[in-house]
Amino acid sequence: MRLRLIATGRVQGIFYRSNTKKHADHLGLTGFVKNLPDGTVEIVAEGSEEKLKELLKWCRHGPMLAHVDDIDVFWERSSGEYEAFSIEY
Repeated sequence: MRLRLIATGRVQGIFYRSNTKKHADHLGLTGFVKNLPDGTVEIVAEGSEEKLKELLKWCRHGPMLAHVDDIDVFWERSSGEYEAFSIEY
């Protein structure tokens, strides 16, 4: 299963990406996280539904300095194209 989400709010410049990667790695998920030019953060993760829901729960609040206003959530079919979870630039 694949989870794709866009987080809005204060989510750039406060280690949201690096902390998302740590959490995804801990959960054994694959995919990526990246900052978008409009100030949002995109996350694409693949794994079990249970683990993806755990990541989504974490993403709703993020790290200590984050202020997540909203998250757009998209559930999709997994592609299996990712070998690990990475930060994209």
